[in-house]
Amino acid sequence: MEQVLGEIPLAYTDSDISELLKREGQAGCAYTYHFNQAEDFFLLLEQPFEVPSFSIHHDVRNTKPTPQYLDSLTKLMDQLQARLPQVFAGLTYMFDPSETLRPVFFQVYRVAGRTYLWVVRLDLVFRPALHTATTPGSNDMTPVYSSRKLILEADVVPLAGVKREDNRVRSFTVDQLISDTWIGETGRGYFVQGIWLDADLTKFFSKLALPLGTRSYPYYPFSSKFRTVCHSPIGLEVEQRKLAIPRLHRVKDFIAPHLDAIQQTLREQEFTVELKAFADLKRQVPESWDRWWDGFAVKAYLNDDEMKEFEVSL
Repeated sequence: MEQVLGEIPLAYTDSDISELLKREGQAGCAYTYHFNQAEDFFLLLEQPFEVPSFSIHHDVRNTKPTPQYLDSLTKLMDQLQARLPQVFAGLTYMFDPSETLRPVFFQVYRVAGRTYLWVVRLDLVFRPALHTATTPGSNDMTPVYSSRKLILEADVVPLAGVKREDNRVRSFTVDQLISDTWIGETGRGYFVQGIWLDADLTKFFSKLALPLGTRSYPYYPFSSKFRTVCHSPIGLEVEQRKLAIPRLHRVKDFIAPHLDAIQQTLREQEFTVELKAFADLKRQVPESWDRWWDGFAVKAYLNDDEMKEFEVSL
């Protein structure tokens, strides 16, 4: 979804799916917040849902989904909206031709004259360890499967602007505060791997915002994505969004004047809380930020397959 120039394109939206998400009167089901051993965030629902079969292949040059794709996605979202009405309330669906099994939903917010994009991306890739196939897949189609675990990611992204054409929103311009995070490569031949600053920047931002000594792994609330400072809240409901967006607004404005120095430090040293640059900045963090995390806790446990998972409490 991220473009070279920091543009998030809005090539196609579907009014039927977006209207479906506005449906009222749904009580929903109970759910809790978790991470699996691979650090994927998921909601564990009280009631299972069924994911229809989707075509595996799509020409990325085609910015419009096929009718078959929309039919499958509509069937899925009909179930998810009924189970999670507050998670999808107010969102609009947009098609990403580069990742058809990771559908995207968004909402635009304004805080103190700034614009922020709330982005939710589902992950519908079949995982045998998490999902139960009810109809086999093929080389061209994904299996039909059921699950109580909905893998997704949500981010608040600061925007520099919204581009319109013919009275329609065509793209969102990210407020890119971070320079190129590429450092270099490691390994040889087929084993060459790129090295980026993003992981260390994410740890720096998150540890800065969290109270000292807080155990949050595998959750990092503030991250380096889209070459800017983003927020990935655990709570996805409307009221939680209203808390998350002002928090990013404060954290971003606090960090922005120091970003060049932070990046330079992390190019020379891996992140630890003992870094002088971190310790100096941590002492300047407003005490009021600590209250954001009242009740927050991460608890590790073994699931039914003896695999490690984490439950997050708010």
